[in-house]
Amino acid sequence: MVISCTFVCMKKREAVWNGIKANPECDVLILGAGVNGTGLLRDLALQGGRCILIEKDDYAAGASSKSSRMIHGGLRYLENAEFKLVSEAVHERNLLLQHAPHYVMPLRTTIPVTSWFKGMIKSPMVFFGLPVTPGGRGALIVKMGLTFYDVITGRSRQTPRHFFMSKAKTSAEVPGLKDEMVCSATYWDAWISQPERLCVNMVREGCQENSECAALNYVTAERVDTEHVRLRDKISGDAVDVKPRIVVNATGAWVDYANRRLGINSQFMGGTKGSHLVIDNQGLYDALGDRMVYYEHDDGRICITFRFMDKVIMGSTDIRVENPDDAVCDDSEIDYMMTTLKGVFLHLNLSKDDIVHTFCGVRPLPFSGLDYTGRVPRSHHLRTSKPDDQRSFPVYSMVGGKLTTFRAFAEQVTDKLLKELDRDRKQSTRKKDYYGAESFPHGADERSKWIERVSRNNGLDEESVNNLLERYGTKAEELAASLEQEWRDPLKSLPEYTVGEIRMIAETEQVLHLSDLVRRRTLITLLGQSNEAALTEIATIIGNVLGWDEDKKQMEIEAAMEEANGRA
Repeated sequence: MVISCTFVCMKKREAVWNGIKANPECDVLILGAGVNGTGLLRDLALQGGRCILIEKDDYAAGASSKSSRMIHGGLRYLENAEFKLVSEAVHERNLLLQHAPHYVMPLRTTIPVTSWFKGMIKSPMVFFGLPVTPGGRGALIVKMGLTFYDVITGRSRQTPRHFFMSKAKTSAEVPGLKDEMVCSATYWDAWISQPERLCVNMVREGCQENSECAALNYVTAERVDTEHVRLRDKISGDAVDVKPRIVVNATGAWVDYANRRLGINSQFMGGTKGSHLVIDNQGLYDALGDRMVYYEHDDGRICITFRFMDKVIMGSTDIRVENPDDAVCDDSEIDYMMTTLKGVFLHLNLSKDDIVHTFCGVRPLPFSGLDYTGRVPRSHHLRTSKPDDQRSFPVYSMVGGKLTTFRAFAEQVTDKLLKELDRDRKQSTRKKDYYGAESFPHGADERSKWIERVSRNNGLDEESVNNLLERYGTKAEELAASLEQEWRDPLKSLPEYTVGEIRMIAETEQVLHLSDLVRRRTLITLLGQSNEAALTEIATIIGNVLGWDEDKKQMEIEAAMEEANGRA
């Protein structure tokens, strides 16, 4: 298959591995290819030098692909007095709206309010750090928070200001809501459609910008030998000893586990799992419209629900977890989330039968002895493990972080590393478009004209062009120009994809497993589309690319089905 030369392919794993073996020295070795690790690679690559990024599973396999998909300032963090975090997050949200418009879009958010003055005593106690659990936020408390939220945005505003609506108007705009409302508040944040592709694209972009940089999935850091870290390819079993000047641990909830492999006995992390439901319910879908409903359950826990493509995502729980590898969405969480949803949408017919997928991510929160997880700080910071007799290089552990603030965190870490390496910053990522965002058509009219033009020039129907635009941004035009028949042949099970697109992903994006493609390169599993027919058809295409025999193909189908059923 011929891919346009300007559509940058990720290097084949074998070539990357051989390149590392040929030149095992690097300035920075990054462990973890979630949004923090891939964002750091992107920033460091722009500064020159040699960086190697490894991931023990697939790109974005952890929290980055299993979050609520919110790009938000963190309204509720104001109650914990995390003003610096909220200010940073609002600023970064606005930058993402500007420079990643193919994946990040504004989201109108409505808060049903059940009291005018509730929380006037408890919220100040929470604010001043007294040992009480948050909860019970009335209209006045919500008004204060949203006013401050608007002030923080300031001149960089990308979204409208907040406003309040009466109970009657709210009920008319969001049918099915509970009757106990006294009013509602509406403000704007943002959501991200495909954080998985954002991570893959940051790897692609970093290695394109700097050919000295390398990235590999399914590689582990086994141990340290004074100046070296032994890397093991989980696919081939081959090993190589790399010699880094600095190691950055960006493994999220797995930071302490990775540190132990490096001979560091740390207790930096105290992750909590957040489970989510993907729901197919037409009544709920219609009631939500183009907004997210942000609501408080009886226990003070904040929940959200919003349209995601043709489904609805709702979540989430906030439960401590010892081992992030054990985190799955269990039956009690499903019952809890359905209870909260039915509690706010009293007049809709909602059932567990509407659930098409569940997923669970572990928040990379700092270790804390707090009893109530909602009080744990959401800010990020860097922890340093200095060289010692067993290790000649420092290890920097990225603690905390979230989808919204990954660029700022990466920038802060890069500046620290450049100082350590005695180098100056060459470029900033602050106003740099992400891969696929170049010349993106803004606004409905401009977008419609772009799709119509690309459709007319390449003989594709407009729906297909729109699908490509959503997945690849403006790189979609290059893909639409392919003359190969496979790019015109839809999958029998999922006609919104073509045989050519599936082959391209398998060939150019370091796909090793069926789940890599259906869960972390596309939204197939997330949207509840990973049925046996679809998985079998896609596995056949991938298998032809990767050389799978029938036994391997069947094993991959079973593993992907297990993940689709929320058990992995």
